[in-house]
Amino acid sequence: MSRKIAITGMGIISSIGNNVEENFISLKTGKHGISDIQMFETRHAGTIKTGEIKRSNEDLVQKLQLPEDNNVTRTSLLGMAAAREAVESAGISDINEYRTGLISSTSVAGMDITEKYFYSYEDFPEKQKYIDAHDAGNSSLAIADYLGLKGMVSTISTACSSAANAIMMGAKLIKNGVLDRVIVGGTDSLSKFTLNGFNTLMILTDSYNTPFDNDRKGLNLGEAAAFIVLESDEVVKKENKKVLAYLSGYGNANDAHHQTASSENGQGAFLAMQQALKISGLAKEDIGYINVHGTATPNNDLSEGIAMIRIFGEGQVPEFSSTKAFTGHTLAAAAGIEAVFSILAMQHSTIFPNLNFKTKMEEFDLTPVTELKEKNINHVLSNSFGFGGNCSTLIFSKS
Repeated sequence: MSRKIAITGMGIISSIGNNVEENFISLKTGKHGISDIQMFETRHAGTIKTGEIKRSNEDLVQKLQLPEDNNVTRTSLLGMAAAREAVESAGISDINEYRTGLISSTSVAGMDITEKYFYSYEDFPEKQKYIDAHDAGNSSLAIADYLGLKGMVSTISTACSSAANAIMMGAKLIKNGVLDRVIVGGTDSLSKFTLNGFNTLMILTDSYNTPFDNDRKGLNLGEAAAFIVLESDEVVKKENKKVLAYLSGYGNANDAHHQTASSENGQGAFLAMQQALKISGLAKEDIGYINVHGTATPNNDLSEGIAMIRIFGEGQVPEFSSTKAFTGHTLAAAAGIEAVFSILAMQHSTIFPNLNFKTKMEEFDLTPVTELKEKNINHVLSNSFGFGGNCSTLIFSKS
């Protein structure tokens, strides 16, 4: 890459913690956040488990010091919390000092507030103000406004690879000299729409998700937000900033196989990983850990496993684990929170365990890391694969 893309800050809120430190403690101690639904009304409460953040919207509004009379969605509130931590972590006092942008991603957007008031719009016209909060771009604008950002704002929605593509887009904007600094990531809250949709697809488990296990039944949905701050090498040198890690490679591909299923030979995943390695200039042997997409659905884990073997070779796949057994699958936020987890893995020389694993899949000889493991890691490959075949891979490096 002609311009090094430095990561100088990160922020996160998920079912296992309200900030980076709390998330790390949970990952280190094996404390997952999968539980019964309590924070929104659904007929599936008590039967379907999710990675739910046990903080009310009112609590989040108070934490963020927002006016009580607002039409801010839960997706936006979570995004504000994570983005603020990322900016503070990067030591940014004047967000508009350099050419700064925000590339945020979401899939559910303001669906939670639409569901709440949908049947009231006609009888209570005063509630129609909430309609504006429905679209995906609204959350990005709300986050930018909260941060006081006056620069470029864009929204990406490519299902479960959304945040990876936001990170990728931010890197390209810096690499091509368009921006000096970009806040990138994703945010998604739980909603009836997504819960019912995934349930209709019959890919939700009735218990706890078991990534890469032979007897896996499906995923647990989750909610989260995470952002990282990307900065150009020039800004880092000028400000003498501490660098948490570098984004050294990225790749995106689409196998155009099926609306919701991955291809049998993992072609999209294969191409994304291949491209990310090529852009990074790294050899496949340099990858010390893979944070796999690992949704615990029968199709995804099989397809991803085949793709990894195609890239690295039989018996040569690096140590890997899925952190979705901790948080659930957080859709557009997934690649954002897993970017934070990847950086934490390098910072603390630790591979986080693939919880709930018991039996190796019969289709290939791949076993994830199941216990917390100390290991010096210089490069992490992180996969995120979305519906519609949109597959993305990021590579994070120490230097």
